Amino acid sequence: MKIKKEILEKKWVQIALGLSAALLFYLCISHIHLLFVGLGKLFKFLSPVLIGLVIAYLIDPLVQVFEEKVYKNLNIKHKHVLAVVTAIVIVIIAFIILLVALVPPIIESIINLVNNFSNYSYTLQHSLKELTQFAKQNNIDISGLTHASGNILQSISSLLPENFNGIGDIVKNAINLGIGFINFIISFIIAIYFLVDAKHLQHGLGRLLRAILGKQRYQIGRAFWVRCNRILIKFVITDLLDGLLIGVANFIFMSIMRMPFVALVSVVVGVTNLAPTFGPFVGGFIGAFLLVLINPLDALWFIIFTLFLQLCDGYVIKPKLFGGAFDVPSVWILVFIVVGGRIFGVIGILLAIPVAAIVTFVYRESFLPYLERRQLKKESMDV
Repeated sequence: MKIKKEILEKKWVQIALGLSAALLFYLCISHIHLLFVGLGKLFKFLSPVLIGLVIAYLIDPLVQVFEEKVYKNLNIKHKHVLAVVTAIVIVIIAFIILLVALVPPIIESIINLVNNFSNYSYTLQHSLKELTQFAKQNNIDISGLTHASGNILQSISSLLPENFNGIGDIVKNAINLGIGFINFIISFIIAIYFLVDAKHLQHGLGRLLRAILGKQRYQIGRAFWVRCNRILIKFVITDLLDGLLIGVANFIFMSIMRMPFVALVSVVVGVTNLAPTFGPFVGGFIGAFLLVLINPLDALWFIIFTLFLQLCDGYVIKPKLFGGAFDVPSVWILVFIVVGGRIFGVIGILLAIPVAAIVTFVYRESFLPYLERRQLKKESMDV
């Protein structure tokens, strides 16, 4: 150990190590695309297991509710297994209800949109021409709007197939759907195994980490994980509930106003509302664009209602649901949305708030106190 310390203290060794670290960092940055390609292949290979782990993680709070509250007083041996079975049955029933209630009208709306898109496009272009003439009469320049609308219509028409009547398209879509369904079933079965053996897995992992890290570091790491897990679970539950409330409110409004594409637009609005900050605007834009193809007045009412709904969501619904659990500055959320979206795509955007909350509490409760203690120690030594 003494020889190693003497070697490391030599100037040329420190310079060599610094240059090696800089070279390694440069190689990693310059070939980072290869790293992401490798990670993508690894994720694709392990995706059934990883997706199963995520499903188990999301269902586990429901299992805990049944095991610790509903079945608390039952004197049976396999209480955990009973809680897992109950939670799985509830999830399957809820999933089937959603499929039966939403999938048929969504498919019908998509088919109608694709088959009648040329008519909708013509109607919108005709309305834009009338709007352009009205603007010219009042010396208003809306050439940018008309040009952008034309580009959007052209882009969408190039992506959409002409119709759904081709046998080849039907077979191809059916095969892709079947493969995706089989992969989901495999992941769901893996999730059930994770849930059933959760306590054994946690106990084994705890013993391994305790042996590697030591008791004190293990306790610190465990407390950190419990805090992070609480933040993430609370965010997932409240965000899903918030998206559901927004989607249902949008569905009720569009049904009362007898607007088209009710199920499709409501699902889009509810799902995009899960993404913080920018998600509601994306959902509102998609819904307004679909409605303006048929009736611009419906699109106007939809935009007004969306703005009102987002105000209620931001100032009433979310404060009630989140309850101040995520005391994160807005600028942090924006930074994590941009950075997370660039690096991890949609997943990075969806998890921006909990990650920002975790970083914030680590900064406030660990990093800052450490710096303050270090500064006090330094000042006491100077005195």
